Amino acid sequence: MSDASGFLSSVHPYDSLPQDELARVANSFSRREIPSGTVVYQYGDPLAGVWLIESGRVAVSDRNGDSVSELGPRNSFGERGLLRDGVAVTTARIIEDAVLWMLPREALLELIAQNRAVARFFDRGRTPQTRGAQIATLKVADLLTRKPLVCGPDTPVRRAAEMMRDAGVSSIGVTDAKDALVGLVTIRDMSNRVVAAGLDGSHPVSQMMTRDPITLPPSALGYDVLNVMLERKIGHLPVVDQGRFVGMISQTDLTRVQAVSASVLIRDLADAGSADEMAQVTARIPDLLVSLVAANQRHEVITRMITDIADAVTRRLLILAEAQLGPAPAVWLWAACGSQGRQDQTGVSDQDNCLILEDGTDPDDPWFTEFARIVSDGLNECGYVYCPGDMMATNPRWRQPVSVWRSYFRGWIERPDPEAQMLASVMFDLRAIGGDASLLAGLQSKTLQLASKNSIFVAHMISNSLKHRPPLGMIGGFATIRSGEHRHHIDMKHNGVVPVTDLARVYALQGRIRAVNTRTRLLEAEDVGVLSGSGARDLVAAYDLIQTLRLENQAHLVRAGRKPDNYVSPADLSDLERSHLRDAFVVVRGMQSAIGQGKGILG
Repeated sequence: MSDASGFLSSVHPYDSLPQDELARVANSFSRREIPSGTVVYQYGDPLAGVWLIESGRVAVSDRNGDSVSELGPRNSFGERGLLRDGVAVTTARIIEDAVLWMLPREALLELIAQNRAVARFFDRGRTPQTRGAQIATLKVADLLTRKPLVCGPDTPVRRAAEMMRDAGVSSIGVTDAKDALVGLVTIRDMSNRVVAAGLDGSHPVSQMMTRDPITLPPSALGYDVLNVMLERKIGHLPVVDQGRFVGMISQTDLTRVQAVSASVLIRDLADAGSADEMAQVTARIPDLLVSLVAANQRHEVITRMITDIADAVTRRLLILAEAQLGPAPAVWLWAACGSQGRQDQTGVSDQDNCLILEDGTDPDDPWFTEFARIVSDGLNECGYVYCPGDMMATNPRWRQPVSVWRSYFRGWIERPDPEAQMLASVMFDLRAIGGDASLLAGLQSKTLQLASKNSIFVAHMISNSLKHRPPLGMIGGFATIRSGEHRHHIDMKHNGVVPVTDLARVYALQGRIRAVNTRTRLLEAEDVGVLSGSGARDLVAAYDLIQTLRLENQAHLVRAGRKPDNYVSPADLSDLERSHLRDAFVVVRGMQSAIGQGKGILG
């Protein structure tokens, strides 16, 4: 099993395990060599374990046969159904000869129970036990949702009941003139101590409240909340900060945290009957973002979950549009590019999509024109706003047969002017969302071969990857935005994430790597020798830090009642964070310099 240990040490979350634990886990894995075309499991099949890809590619589709994702090395699959009830919720098929490792369900559950990093990683398919584990890692401050309802000790019982009714809450804190908590009244207290006891509603709440209730500070963990509630058999827990009553945690709050998960949102989307109903679901994405960041989930897990929701929205809209219009006149594929294509969406996303049609299809057929409009309008209503550059299937240019798409790519490769570079950069990130995925698979593989052989095109793509520079100042600081709404801020998307995304795309082109996710491209670039081990490690670490700070800032904005964006003020970061962020930008700038000088292969 030494081979398993070596491979697992390069795959998250197993890379976080101590050496002795890694060796033990490796012994539980079994290795399988599976040829292309083989179905690993089908929807509804019992699952023996979770699968991990060492080499090759796996296509995952839903119960209707629509594409969910295409996975490559270091990706795992099967965990969602495995951790729910042990039954597959997708179908997995080998599309390129693969070497897979399988970890049995019992071994995975044991590993999740014993290792927090592993539990966080597999949160996508969490069981009731691991949902509790997520709550346990949250700080009490992150569980608070509103200002607490308060009254004074002399407030009449009837008035306190009216206040609770009007606010729609099940408890009220009783405070003195200095905002110190002196008592607690709940709906149960009203029932047991007022109604059942025949207490007159004009009496003050001080006569029936729970005096000096148990409290926790904002810095406590959800683990403490769970323990106190279970041990003391209580449903409400006041939060006190330096003597001041600042919030209330109830069992309802804990249920809300459990309910705001990617799997729950996807379930609700699958049941939605209109774009309006889906918009009500996607409105919960900011809460999901805050919850995931507070639980210290890795950025690639957070962005994957948020992208999974966008995929589910798109697929549901495709189903509703087809139901409205009737059967399609020809075979089609809806594909996403941009951040959705790369599976790295955050709390801020527009839509970038296209329709690929089978050859011989009229792209101006009224069916496809209306189909694209319905889906694009629905995405906009759900918060995925129209693409500013009109890169959507509603634009006839991006709704074409395969042969036209092939001519597009050939033209961009053979005549790489600035527009061609930009379009090629976007379209190299295409990912199948719904329809016949084979329309894209053949197009991508042939285009990648053609492009990688054209040294002039590769040179232009390298040049294009140097347009967005990390915001490094001349004297050791940051080059922040000089004017406007975001003055003195850093654009963490265009000057932080985009430079790494562009580099990863070039490495993928040079190595003929079919993955579109940025982090996966960097890891596979090392595997195929396009990027050195040290270069890959440094660039991945830099990318991880940039994305993590970007998401933490978005979560901070959501908590403050603002819309998330991509702008961070260095002044809001700690000295350590500023130092690490600058180091990350230096790494990215260095890799740009290396690839610009023709040293990208061994960067």
